[in-house]
Amino acid sequence: MAEAALTLLGAVALDIALGEPPGPFHPVVWMGRWLDGWWRWRPRQGRIRQFLFGMAIVLLGVALFALPWWPLSRSLPLSWLWSIPLLKVTFAIRALLRAGEEVLDALERGDLPEARRRVRWHLVGRETADLPAPLVVSATVESLAENITDALTGPLFYFALLGLPGAWAYRFCNTADSVWGRHTPEKEYIGKFAARLDDVLNWLPARLTALLIVVGAALGGEDARGAWRAMRGQHRRTASPNAGWTMAAMAGALGVTLEKVGCYRLEGGDGPLDPQTVRRALRVVRWTMVLVVGSILSPIWLLGS
Repeated sequence: MAEAALTLLGAVALDIALGEPPGPFHPVVWMGRWLDGWWRWRPRQGRIRQFLFGMAIVLLGVALFALPWWPLSRSLPLSWLWSIPLLKVTFAIRALLRAGEEVLDALERGDLPEARRRVRWHLVGRETADLPAPLVVSATVESLAENITDALTGPLFYFALLGLPGAWAYRFCNTADSVWGRHTPEKEYIGKFAARLDDVLNWLPARLTALLIVVGAALGGEDARGAWRAMRGQHRRTASPNAGWTMAAMAGALGVTLEKVGCYRLEGGDGPLDPQTVRRALRVVRWTMVLVVGSILSPIWLLGS
């Protein structure tokens, strides 16, 4: 277990120092291309056939991308050392923070079209071309809060439980949900298994992240009580059973209302949605990430000592 703690610390340091590997060498890109390759073989009709196809490909992907690390991580010498880069590619601290900072930069320069483009490119899947500046801010803050779970807590949580195979299995399932889990007529049933599995896997990590946002708000000089109230009272307002926890906590922490028009409205307060709101959100995110790493590292270290 001490080796697992060293692996985690090394992976976090590597992420902060270097960020993401180039696209052609990134395993998440490989996962996406692998899923895209199977898309051409999908059944065009039959809800049950489509669902079973999607389930089979997701389970096959978990076996292909995650299970090989199980025997290797137990048999090779100095496994904790070579596991550092393999764990690092399953999470993205620096990339998430940089995505928020790039949107903030465009907003502070008054370049709304570029801010819209950056938030669409880096953070959200929905169309942003016509969003007014306050809703660009809202989308940025929402995505930063939600993606702490996907980008950090989830991979590290499953690393703590199942080692390197757990982190890779989580990252593949999360990628499958991103690629196939859209509510479109073409993907509705093929992606349903991936979407539901992602919901199950994120159930605990999302709630842990939301609680740590409350603490991160206190450490970052924001409203921890407001974060707690909004998280408790409004987490059910989103369609996702998990995203509402972290987004509502962030809304309460900042004292603002976060809204995706026609989908949800998380009322944390009447504060302005301006560039300063993004800057404050990034401060809370940084503190929350420190707490996530600490909350997962501590039991690993103590059990290994």
